[in-house]
Amino acid sequence: MKKTKKLLHPISLFTFSCIVSIGTLLLYNIPFFNYVIDNSNENASQKVFLTASLVVVMLMLNFMMTYLAMFLMRMVGRILLAILALINATAVYFILTYNVMMTETTIGNVFNTRYSEASGFFSWSLWLFMFALGLLPALYCLLQPVVYGRAKRMGAYCGGALAIALAVVLANVNQTLWISKHDTELGGLLQPWSYVVNTIRLTSHKHDKQSEELKLPDGMITDDEKAVVVLVIGESARKANFQLYGYERDTNPLLSRQEGLQIYQATSCATYTTAGTKAILEPENSNDLYELLPNYAFRTGADVSWRTSNWGEPPIHIDEYITAKELSTKYPDENRRYDAILLKGLRERIASSQKNKVLIVLHTSTSHGPNYADKYPTEFEVYKPVAKNVEEGEKNVGMLVNAYDNTIRYTDFLLDSLINTLRTMQDWHSAMIYVSDHGESLGENKMFMHGVPMKLAPKVQYEIPFLVWTSEGFRRYKPTSPDKVATEGELPAVLEQHYVFHSVLNLLSIQSPAYKKAFDIFEAKD
Repeated sequence: MKKTKKLLHPISLFTFSCIVSIGTLLLYNIPFFNYVIDNSNENASQKVFLTASLVVVMLMLNFMMTYLAMFLMRMVGRILLAILALINATAVYFILTYNVMMTETTIGNVFNTRYSEASGFFSWSLWLFMFALGLLPALYCLLQPVVYGRAKRMGAYCGGALAIALAVVLANVNQTLWISKHDTELGGLLQPWSYVVNTIRLTSHKHDKQSEELKLPDGMITDDEKAVVVLVIGESARKANFQLYGYERDTNPLLSRQEGLQIYQATSCATYTTAGTKAILEPENSNDLYELLPNYAFRTGADVSWRTSNWGEPPIHIDEYITAKELSTKYPDENRRYDAILLKGLRERIASSQKNKVLIVLHTSTSHGPNYADKYPTEFEVYKPVAKNVEEGEKNVGMLVNAYDNTIRYTDFLLDSLINTLRTMQDWHSAMIYVSDHGESLGENKMFMHGVPMKLAPKVQYEIPFLVWTSEGFRRYKPTSPDKVATEGELPAVLEQHYVFHSVLNLLSIQSPAYKKAFDIFEAKD
């Protein structure tokens, strides 16, 4: 009886590790080397030497990782390599398609992404990319027969690879300053080390952060006047596409006619939802988790409600936290896909409050990609044609901008409706504050969406709208300084997100040691 001929012949672990190392370099690290070549200031010969050195270091480290994983873990090592191949392919697809980097911020965004948002990235091009650069290499790692050899040989090969890598690093010690300057970009493009290292860093930082908020000093409400503040947290709304800030398109036809609307220049403290939302709600920009505005106002005695069609906010400790899905059960006639659901029954909710101080937070999702065209009802599709998602928009940025601008038109409608509702509540002093968590890239420098680290982010990812409206006679606004440095009693030319915290304390008449007058956009109450 003839033996069945094997499809793959056994090879030594040395050969297998060489193949995987070379494949990792060629399949997943071209963006890394493109960045090195484009951003090195060396002359031609020095640039070639630097690039060749990085090739050698990468080959040696990947060889050593593969050899050790296979020799020490056998089948588990094969599975690990297969998983890395699939993740490598996914990472490179997003790097090439959306011009992102696998930084700690990006990894954090991945872990905070829901299926409803992630599904917007699914496409045939992604699946084809995953099959060719992910599944096929993964199957090779799983199925290729390997002769493992002895431990002594493993020590020699891995020790030799490490020695070569160290020698090459020492030969390039004069590049330390350049590498340090570009460490975020290099680390975010190097596969698989980018997401492996940054996942470990993210996990470590999350573990280090305290699970409990740092409590703020006790505050107290100082009067019985009926006052309501509605804080609207925008999603991915960039200042550049608001007519109110000089955009050539008529994206704010309603707000531009609203009397008493204050328009501030502002920047976000981050370029992704979790950190941007935290910055809006905290008393100062900090890596620590201080007691947040809704939690603090609630503990102080205000009536607080959080309505959301979004996610990614820091811990909210109040009695009334309502999702769009929950609102839709109460208001079935309103489509929960759109943020107008957050406004349903709001007037009645405020009027029925048993307390004199009310804070409503609306956490919207109106301008979040990649599917901007799904974020507004069809009657708001003023600018046409539209790209259905960012991937389609890469081929025609104008169509992507059309879809995004329609989300701003819808935001204009929502805020105008909210102000008009508050204006009718004559028994209440009322205020509306709208500020976005971060901005958005729409193809500038071939960048899309958001999440680029702040030191690398373009202005469109952190220049945000900051709009305020108050009912007549509620509070007086501080003047804005025309200079970069504001004098006492003035606001600086550009505000930051944590101005919201202190301004809301003023509006709700909450006296507190945590309050900072310099970061309040209003003058003190008479």
